[in-house]
Amino acid sequence: MPRYEFRCRACGDTFEVNRPMARAGEAASCPQGHADTVKLLSTVAVTGRGGAGAAGPAPAGGGGGGCCGGGCGC
Repeated sequence: MPRYEFRCRACGDTFEVNRPMARAGEAASCPQGHADTVKLLSTVAVTGRGGAGAAGPAPAGGGGGGCCGGGCGC
């Protein structure tokens, strides 16, 4: 379930709320009970296994043929 970050305008507290994406736009009350909050724009970093680059860096070197591809000697 996605986690959304909010900041309370009344007390300045920053807090997180877990809720389904379908409810992402709903307002949230701060833990201190204030209703004047704003949803923050959060950055996401996804790490883990799989995807591009999972096998390590690409091997160095030419090959592949064509001019300047290692086949013509230039």
